[in-house]
Amino acid sequence: MLDLSVELFGVRFKNPVWVASGTFGYGLEAMEIYDISRLGAVVTKGISLKPREGNSPERIAETPCGMLNSIGLQNPGVEGFLKKIYPNLEKIDTHFIANVFGETEEEYVEVCLALEDANKVVAYELNVSCPNVKKGGMLFGHDPVVLSRLVERVKAKVKKPVLVKLSPNTGDIKGFAKVCIDAGADGLVLINTLLGMKIDTKSQRPELSTLMGGLSGPAILPIAVRMVWEVFSELGHSIPIIGVGGIYDTDSALQHILAGAVCIQVGTANFFEPYAPLKVIEGIEEYMRERSIERFTDLVGRAHRLVVRA
Repeated sequence: MLDLSVELFGVRFKNPVWVASGTFGYGLEAMEIYDISRLGAVVTKGISLKPREGNSPERIAETPCGMLNSIGLQNPGVEGFLKKIYPNLEKIDTHFIANVFGETEEEYVEVCLALEDANKVVAYELNVSCPNVKKGGMLFGHDPVVLSRLVERVKAKVKKPVLVKLSPNTGDIKGFAKVCIDAGADGLVLINTLLGMKIDTKSQRPELSTLMGGLSGPAILPIAVRMVWEVFSELGHSIPIIGVGGIYDTDSALQHILAGAVCIQVGTANFFEPYAPLKVIEGIEEYMRERSIERFTDLVGRAHRLVVRA
């Protein structure tokens, strides 16, 4: 029997395939085409303290092998989520991880505290690629001191595990990963989108209303795999790494896993191949079967053991 289960921070996930925040809504839309209980976990669309309308159009632009988005984290706020969306999640047989963001440390803490009694939410994923208004707009994830303080404050107030989704737009992914561990984070999510831009040559204007947006999709796979590799090389199994970025099929998922990711998140692929997460689960099973690997966790970081170092 193949064992695809993974146990992280005291929570057992039936398989390592999750779906990424902002690409799957809250899971309810996908229920119309397949049973999302088959997924290891669903990471919710970002949840803030107050409702947000998001940015004005245009907010999405297609790029070669990917897309740019500048949605602006549109959501109904944590109260709206709990009243209107959460009751529909309680009957779904998989775990939910709440992607949380705010404009101040206090807002992150308040959102998490509001979700503490929501039993289907088993952990928080902190989106630290957000501007800290008290620091003049500096992104939380771009200042190690600010990042450390945020993680420490959230951890001091909540009982559920805290994951930190790191930005690839910093110069030292290993250093920021270490900052999160020292502050008490329970896991790392690598990586968030890369900053990009597209100009319409016909109108000669930027396509996004915000000029720039987050690049995601297969185009960023090599960067994401490299960063998972670097962090795992530094930290090993001392903290769970969740790989996200460019995953669209079994091969791309396995690259993250062999580099050191214990679970992976399928993101942009949900837009062009809605069944991608299920195909990845089936593909990992087949990969294990062909190689007589009984436990999925034996694959995690395996590429490091096969590298001959000078």
